[in-house]
Amino acid sequence: PLSRVQTGIAVRVRQLCAAPEIQSRLRELGFCEDQVIRLITNRTGFICQVCNSRLALSEQMAAMIMVEPMRPALARV
Repeated sequence: PLSRVQTGIAVRVRQLCAAPEIQSRLRELGFCEDQVIRLITNRTGFICQVCNSRLALSEQMAAMIMVEPMRPALARV
């Protein structure tokens, strides 16, 4: 899950494990399957760079976003 990613790491969204209405909202914000995101910080919340924007998520919301690491050549966001 995104909640276990180290800061500064680029990952690809694989699956949203949430209720359909929450999945819809996350997709509206840019957390779509196959989207590359970078975790900026996880101190007071989870701040992610998504589609050239920074968005904050709660720890509970970050735990619903399943991600996979990027290959090193593709990890630049």
